Amino acid sequence: MVQAKKVALYMVVVFVLYTIITSPERAADLVQVGFEGISDAAQGVGDFMSELVN
Repeated sequence: MVQAKKVALYMVVVFVLYTIITSPERAADLVQVGFEGISDAAQGVGDFMSELVN
């Protein structure tokens, strides 16, 4: 099982590197979308907590 996790991790790393090398603009877009999603989620949690306090 541990060996399978290592193989899967290596495959993900290779895929990410391949994507960055072959299409850096697309990779940058994906990273931006990811950070926007995290930012929106954090803002939503902050709004929720603010409403609980009020």
